[in-house]
Amino acid sequence: MKKTILITACIFGFLAVALGAFGAHGLEKLVPPDAVTTFETGVRYQMYHAFFLFILGVLPGIPPKSQRLTYWLILIGVVFFSFSIYLLAINSITAFDFTTIGFITPIGGTLLLAAWGFLGFQIYTSTLK
Repeated sequence: MKKTILITACIFGFLAVALGAFGAHGLEKLVPPDAVTTFETGVRYQMYHAFFLFILGVLPGIPPKSQRLTYWLILIGVVFFSFSIYLLAINSITAFDFTTIGFITPIGGTLLLAAWGFLGFQIYTSTLK
């Protein structure tokens, strides 16, 4: 599981840098400034959670079942939160109206909050010194 977590962290980090570069150098020519700001929010939160996955992958003393649940909360949370924000930010240049899927953004945010809370609880109740 640790290898999966760390590989996912690398993928999320890689994509965050690539999408951040696109947002800074390509997207600004295609969408309004507020959409670029929105896009950058998705990138920022994706990168935060890439780091979170790295920490999860190397943190000792977390039971595998708890580690797995935290991983899935982060994975689904980032996909729902950040990726829906990316789609919403480019909505003006696509034929599909991505506002119809906007309801998944707060679901993703809630899953990310749950991951932080759950891991925090696991650390609090663990025997870590």
